[in-house]
Amino acid sequence: MLIKNCKVLIDGVEKITDILIENEKIVKISENIQEETSQVIDVEGKWVIPGVVDVHCHMRDPGLSHKEDFTTGSMACARGGVTTFIDMPNTIPAVTTADILRDKKAMMSGKSYVDYGFNFGGSRNDNSEEIKQIIDEVASTKIFLNMSTGDMLITEDKVIENIFRESKIISVHAEEEMVAKAIELCEKYNKPLYLCHLSKASEAKTLKEAKARGLKVYGEVTPHHLFLNVDDVNADERSSMLLRMKPELKTKEDNEELWKALADGTIDAIGTDHAPHLIEEKLAKLTFGIPGVENSLEMMLKGVDEGKISMERLIEVMCTRPAEIFNIKNKGKIEVGYDADLVIIDRDDKSEIKNDKVITKANWTPYEKFNRGGRVITTILRGQIIYSNKEFYGRYGREINYHE
Repeated sequence: MLIKNCKVLIDGVEKITDILIENEKIVKISENIQEETSQVIDVEGKWVIPGVVDVHCHMRDPGLSHKEDFTTGSMACARGGVTTFIDMPNTIPAVTTADILRDKKAMMSGKSYVDYGFNFGGSRNDNSEEIKQIIDEVASTKIFLNMSTGDMLITEDKVIENIFRESKIISVHAEEEMVAKAIELCEKYNKPLYLCHLSKASEAKTLKEAKARGLKVYGEVTPHHLFLNVDDVNADERSSMLLRMKPELKTKEDNEELWKALADGTIDAIGTDHAPHLIEEKLAKLTFGIPGVENSLEMMLKGVDEGKISMERLIEVMCTRPAEIFNIKNKGKIEVGYDADLVIIDRDDKSEIKNDKVITKANWTPYEKFNRGGRVITTILRGQIIYSNKEFYGRYGREINYHE
């Protein structure tokens, strides 16, 4: 495949260039490439960015697949420009043993439109011996310090310490004072720590202080914690049911401080915490979790339009840094030798996001009535078009590999 006249960022500079793809990889980036190829796409100066890497998704499969499954969730990814996602372990059964992990891997093979990986789950029953068996097969161990279901909420210090000791990187659901506790453990065991879905200005401040001390700690923020707040929740009865998740939405001031922390490098990554429930479930009973993966890039492009972050920073936090933090091989950059995961974007499309246009089984979006900052036209996975102009092509997704 040859993609011509792409607007790309190379070393922070906007350029119009061609991208040549062979055997799933980017093999040449240059102006006016004349190679004979079976497929030529002229994007006529539109933006082309690396495929988005979303390391925080709950695809609900197995056990809750009426809400979402690997196929529909991966279609939502493709539609949103996400070419790699990492699935969280709190499915049914929870992924807390090597056998359950391997069963889940076998079950999901061939179901996804995009590439994927798995997080393992820490258990209050102390499954640190299981972690030793699967450490090279997963992105990280996920620990819930504030809330979870089943055996995944861990409160006993000894168990938490054992899990930290045996894991290669820990992703943690920690809120408020638990953020500081997670950072203490990161320092004690010298293990990389990934703080999921930071929602408060004070949490970003704690992260900044930890980084200043040289700790291997990384922060994530979701688009909903950047664009939505308690005023949106309280707007009407419908919103008070739909816009509920953990951590809950905070204040407008928190939004502003999180944007600043994202722009200045304190926060490293965007993760959606895509956690869908059917709209009828949300409206019938207070249920925590929202869909997000489908509109995350379009919303973050809105942030670029509003001057909250630069296009270069968007690519860093959505594509490059998530892949680097979790040692995901050949993802997150437009560079020779990397997987040809690319997203073609129409930055001129500022149309309204609508509930009736979503792919997710949840059948709604928290960003209804927002105007997008651009539309994903085409998503390419390892040199194969998997989504283009509302059509999907081929479940080519496979499990990712990690660097040593």
